[in-house]
Amino acid sequence: MPRPAPARRLPGLLLLLWPLLLLPLPAAPDPVARPGFRRLGTRGPGGSPGRRPTPAAPDGAPSSGASEPGRARGAGVCKSRPLDLVFIIDSSRSVRPLEFTKVKTFVSRIIDTLDIGPADTRVAVVNYASTVKIEFQLQAYTDKQSLKQAVGRITPLSTGTMSGLAIQTAMDEAFTVEAGARGPSSNIPKVAIIVTDGRPQDQVNEVAARARASGIELYAVGVDRADMESLKMMASEPLEEHVFYVETYGVIEKLSSRFQETFCALDPCELGTHQCQHVCISDGEGKHHCECSQGYTLNADKKTCSALDKCALNTHGCEHVCVNDRSGSYHCECYEGYTLNEDGKTCSAQDICALGTHGCQHICVNDGTGSYHCECYEGYTLNADKKTCSVRDKCALGSHGCQHICVSDGATSYHCDCYPGYTLNEDKKTCSVIEEARRLVSTEDACGCEATLAFQDKVSSYLQRLNTKLDDILEKLKVNEYGQIHR
Repeated sequence: MPRPAPARRLPGLLLLLWPLLLLPLPAAPDPVARPGFRRLGTRGPGGSPGRRPTPAAPDGAPSSGASEPGRARGAGVCKSRPLDLVFIIDSSRSVRPLEFTKVKTFVSRIIDTLDIGPADTRVAVVNYASTVKIEFQLQAYTDKQSLKQAVGRITPLSTGTMSGLAIQTAMDEAFTVEAGARGPSSNIPKVAIIVTDGRPQDQVNEVAARARASGIELYAVGVDRADMESLKMMASEPLEEHVFYVETYGVIEKLSSRFQETFCALDPCELGTHQCQHVCISDGEGKHHCECSQGYTLNADKKTCSALDKCALNTHGCEHVCVNDRSGSYHCECYEGYTLNEDGKTCSAQDICALGTHGCQHICVNDGTGSYHCECYEGYTLNADKKTCSVRDKCALGSHGCQHICVSDGATSYHCDCYPGYTLNEDKKTCSVIEEARRLVSTEDACGCEATLAFQDKVSSYLQRLNTKLDDILEKLKVNEYGQIHR
């Protein structure tokens, strides 16, 4: 674009008056103050979709910093939401080198207000004139220092203002996953800021509409002779929050604070405006909630706290257990196996077995330090509850009732048996003498010596009589045999 010729040398008096001539004129009709865009120094309706208007800073809070170069508004209390942010900057011949430097400073100022990183905001720059050049992609730099150094190395291109082509290139090549943009599932907003001082030399309406339809939020910043209708065609709705205008590149840097208001949410917890009685928890994007210290509960107003109980405050001093009382006081108790000392706080180990509160069915064994274990009598085994016992061998218990012999059939069963010469009675417990032996046994005491001798005498008598009969038989056989031989 043609620019006015440089001013000739001015007389000395005019040089003295020159700073006064640069002061702003009294309010006059603004030739570009039309609906649908914002001028520097004017505030549109607060809050675009998904954002909150920046609240006025309370007394003592950090100032806006607009008059302090390089200082981010609300520094220390602003947490920017993660973005995939692409700057589309016009570097056609109408933008002089010094003015292009101002644009780069404007970009760096915005970067200063953001949280830069792989999980935070990623930044790319698209440079355009009659051609388009992607200076660096979203994935190229992950820290502010290297990012700002890369911005400082950008140089202007040439003549021409192909704004539509620049938006199309950003949409096709910069806002891609391959270039470092995050996918739809991440819910990371895609934002483009286009800065231009002229009228586009190609069609921007349709390409900008496609970009917006793809989910890209477009901001348009016009400088000097920028075409307002073109800015509005490029920008997203509402236009009063997405179209900006400055008269010269000399003041474009101050727009950075406006973009921080858009991209950042002031943290009430950091500002101290939360009114939480105990703890303020920041939820991001300017939201917060209150919580209470341990031992307190949040009241219905969601701000103040009430004591929950003395024990939860951990100031009770009980060595073992603190028990809260309804009266708002408390008392101390001890674990099982311990007794409370006179100080009402500390505990000493006691002998649970001696107290008789152990619950062991058979035997309680004291282990010291307030602990114990249960054991069982011989012939029993300890159950899984570690308290009660089950019989392991019924015969070993001696309570089986067998008159002679107890035979174990396993852990829980048995049967009775008898000594030789005896038979088991129907009660399966007692035994009786077998009949054949009964006839041979004296009615006298079988366990006494006299009975034994009598038994032995009778047996000997039977054997003698039997031998005598055998001798008679043998003699008769011999006589008979001899008679037959001598006939």
